Amino acid sequence: MLRAKLGEWRAGRGAAEDGELVLSELVTNALCVPAPGDRLVGVRIACRERGELLRLEVSDAGEGRPEVQRPGEMDAAGRGLLLVEALAHRWGVDERLAGIGKTVWAELLAPGVDPAPPEVEIAAVTVRPGQCVRAWGAWRMVQTVRSERYASRGLAVVIALDDGGPALRLHAAEPVTVRTGGPVAAS
Repeated sequence: MLRAKLGEWRAGRGAAEDGELVLSELVTNALCVPAPGDRLVGVRIACRERGELLRLEVSDAGEGRPEVQRPGEMDAAGRGLLLVEALAHRWGVDERLAGIGKTVWAELLAPGVDPAPPEVEIAAVTVRPGQCVRAWGAWRMVQTVRSERYASRGLAVVIALDDGGPALRLHAAEPVTVRTGGPVAAS
């Protein structure tokens, strides 16, 4: 099923091999976990970010959360999540919406894609020094943030940027796009 999907998306061989190994390890873990009733395992495959991200999800009815093991050289098992951790951009566990079991997921990046720091939109009043904000078509580091009153008694936020250019003067509730991963090249 994964090979067929990756073929449709024209994924490269390396991405397909890594995806197959990660999915195999997640399914194997789901089949090994003690679960009530029958051994129903759900698999979901999604391509996101215009083909830059492959998300693999495996759901089961078992309790508990999987943990990365550190097996010894002679141990025959316990390396599955080590492989997932090594090959995936990130992975995690979510509780299932129905309240029974969990979904273990892994996201793999397409070859040559550098993971971008997460971007969020926040109110200007919550911006803090050290964050990067999108201003005038580029990412700029915030040096200082101060607030002042407008003549109409509204609250303004003044954000000084590291490039020495003009400060941003915004209404406190105005949305600002922020990157939490530190400075990045102008884009």
